[in-house]
Amino acid sequence: MLDIKFIREHPDVVRKAAENKRISVDIDHLLELDRDQRQIQNAYEKLRQQRNECSLKINQLRKRDEDAAQLIREMKEKNQSLKSLKNELAGIDRDLYQLLITVPNIPHASVPVGAGESDNIQIRIRGAITSPDFQIKPHWEIGEQLGMIDFSGGSKLAGSFFINFKGWGARLERALINFMLDLHVKQHGYIEISPPLLVSRKAMFGTGQLPRLEFDMYRLERDDLFLIPTAEVPLTNLHSDEILDGEQLPINYVAYTPCFRRESGTHGRQNRGLVRIHQFDKIELVKLTEPETSYHELETLLADAEAVLQKLELPYQVTRMCTGELSFASAKCYDINVWSPAMNKYLEVASCCNFSDFQARRASIRYRPGKGKKPRFVHTLNASGVALPRTMIAILENYQTDRGTIKIPRVLQDYVGTDEIK
Repeated sequence: MLDIKFIREHPDVVRKAAENKRISVDIDHLLELDRDQRQIQNAYEKLRQQRNECSLKINQLRKRDEDAAQLIREMKEKNQSLKSLKNELAGIDRDLYQLLITVPNIPHASVPVGAGESDNIQIRIRGAITSPDFQIKPHWEIGEQLGMIDFSGGSKLAGSFFINFKGWGARLERALINFMLDLHVKQHGYIEISPPLLVSRKAMFGTGQLPRLEFDMYRLERDDLFLIPTAEVPLTNLHSDEILDGEQLPINYVAYTPCFRRESGTHGRQNRGLVRIHQFDKIELVKLTEPETSYHELETLLADAEAVLQKLELPYQVTRMCTGELSFASAKCYDINVWSPAMNKYLEVASCCNFSDFQARRASIRYRPGKGKKPRFVHTLNASGVALPRTMIAILENYQTDRGTIKIPRVLQDYVGTDEIK
């Protein structure tokens, strides 16, 4: 959420930011409500002061046994006016807040202006894309042939876009989870958390999923709880409504969780197999930092996520997202895209984002820079470190042999217990 004072002082910046993010919001109406709120608040305070002065005079007259009837009538009129102003102010406060929470975050100055994927900027490519002398089978085909993925069983249990990993597929997925957690905890210094998979509406609001994306979320109506779309939600909200000691920062968390998203409009060949499913496993990285270091920490976060694909020896690409591709809450974001030979394209496997103080304002996460100093909002960052389904796609296709087997990346062989799946 943006500071209303910032919007008031920089309306053109906020308008342009929303336009560049392709998000419609009526800044003029917001500013009008803001002016009305301040005017009514001033009128309310002025009238309350007059009411208090009137009350004081009444008490003085009564002490002298003098007639206070006129002042008592004025007092009643002022009380009635105060009640009306208070009701009017409550309505404006509500309308202003509902509009304020629809204003997106401001993109960082280094974010390219653009409308879609073609406007993203390629930062680097790592790993060689090879051209084997045999026809690579798509992951959904080789996965079923080797008994690693059960698509029909998942659909039978829960419907379209749900899957079962089985046999070596389940073992490979478990190996990937353990490998990534070990990497981020032991080598990158993150604190591992195993959070709830259900969170409150307040937590979802804190990280910016609500109200904008509620339709895409899985919700338990009876309890008004949401299945997490990503571990970003519980990890970031661990410190909601807190004032942290500045010496604690940066705080680095990692978690493995299943993630749940409705993913409306997922049908089509381009989303076949594991490309887009409603329940998927992911390793999530979250950082809480001081504002002055957050963009340096973003580069560190990106490097930590890239390290996963480097150790798996998978070809990948890093892009800087343009304004039109940024999320509602994000100020700057990199995408890491892993190579799929069968689909002949890069698939997003991680996003690394800095949200500046946008989420921290919504979740009320502050820190005290030093003893006696005024609390400030932290900056929050998160990244996939990384998502499992498309990593599985990349392994099944990049490590495929002409014998219809899957070689296991060296770094995973001890975790899986074999060097090849036949």
